[in-house]
Amino acid sequence: MQRRTLLGGISALALLSGAALMTLPAASIAAGAGPEVGRGAPDFQAMDIDGKPVRLADFRGRTVVLEWSNHECPFVRKHYSSGNMQQLQKAATDEGIVWLTIVSSAKGEQGYVSAAEAGQLIADQKAAPTSKLLDPDGRIGRSYGALVTPHMYVIGPDGVLAYMGAIDDKPSTRASDIATARNYVRDALAAVKAGKPADPAVTRAYGCTIKYAS
Repeated sequence: MQRRTLLGGISALALLSGAALMTLPAASIAAGAGPEVGRGAPDFQAMDIDGKPVRLADFRGRTVVLEWSNHECPFVRKHYSSGNMQQLQKAATDEGIVWLTIVSSAKGEQGYVSAAEAGQLIADQKAAPTSKLLDPDGRIGRSYGALVTPHMYVIGPDGVLAYMGAIDDKPSTRASDIATARNYVRDALAAVKAGKPADPAVTRAYGCTIKYAS
């Protein structure tokens, strides 16, 4: 089975067979797309799965995590089936951090969910985001230059983008790799809490390409 994936900000073809993963580098993504670390994160407003409006600007004064997700992507499943993503969400929200899970898959594409389906996924996964937002037209995803799932962003209380990129340094679908991975999101949140810049502040995201509306 072949899936289109993007590894390290580079387009690739991935052949998945059990736990095996092969990637072939292709054309790189043009530089300069999306926001920049150290500058204000693009504001947005969307309806959450309960039909309530959510605006990024309303969370000024609080740290915010943006997580792009596609429940059918094996890279996303790695972090949810292991409980890794849920643990991150719970640890963050327990500290008052806002966690927004965003689905930018277009209708009819892999990963698309209705509000009811998204709610059921949260229950089934025992996920703990602050809100889950549906972005089927891709407006939010494109404004952030989100390329893959999972693609992660950390925004400081001042509204400035502090981190963007991969969830960790193990670009695989193997849950067993999580134990030895460096979790960039956890590190970035700790840096923001300490009033320090994230290091690294930008990494190359890996995962399945987001199926945007054409």
